[in-house]
Amino acid sequence: MKFTPDDENEVHDVVDFSDPGRCHVTPVIQLPAEISLAITDALGGVVRAAHRTPAATTQDGDGIQRAQTFEEGDVYMLDAPFDGFFADRYLMDFYDVIDRDICSRMHLHTGLRFVRMMTGPGTRIRVSSLSPIDVTHVEGVTPFRPEVFEDTAPDAPDGVHRTRYNLVVPENSWADMQIPRGVSHQFNAHGPHAVIDSVHPEESIETFRERISGYKMMAQTIFLAKEQPASEACKLE
Repeated sequence: MKFTPDDENEVHDVVDFSDPGRCHVTPVIQLPAEISLAITDALGGVVRAAHRTPAATTQDGDGIQRAQTFEEGDVYMLDAPFDGFFADRYLMDFYDVIDRDICSRMHLHTGLRFVRMMTGPGTRIRVSSLSPIDVTHVEGVTPFRPEVFEDTAPDAPDGVHRTRYNLVVPENSWADMQIPRGVSHQFNAHGPHAVIDSVHPEESIETFRERISGYKMMAQTIFLAKEQPASEACKLE
């Protein structure tokens, strides 16, 4: 999928891009504000601690740097792959796009992802894709129906229209997202209390397949825009 395996800012043309599948979102639970705040603060605190710790910000004996930075937030690899186990697990402490006045770019990954999004008080996550997002709803079990809407993708060049499909994870909520390999998506958190718990089920396989020299989230990413737009491009009402 990559043109240059270790490029951490590889951009492909959004005009010619076509999703090979769709993302699936499953609402999980809604929590009282004080509980959701305790969870998001505790998990975000793990990431923040990692980014202050030399053992996590430098490579270990296996060449793995656990604390990394992505466009959507700071990340920390909780569990690394090992012989006979291909997957790993990351926590992401989201940036507040309004506070920073900048959105993440639409992108795709070189392997599939399984993501749990968690929000606290006064915080929502806008999830977007260039293909419709399928939402699981089991009557009597699924706790909420997320808001969905469409708009125009801001990254397309002049004269080209691409529809962007959006879903909003409300405050004090958890929602899971299954992202197939190569399917476009972006996350933008509105508010200070948003965390992702993300499993990369084929991490060591995709790294080998793409000939990437290590476990680097940015190198496992292909962007569909050259620059990050201002927060107006991912606003919520």
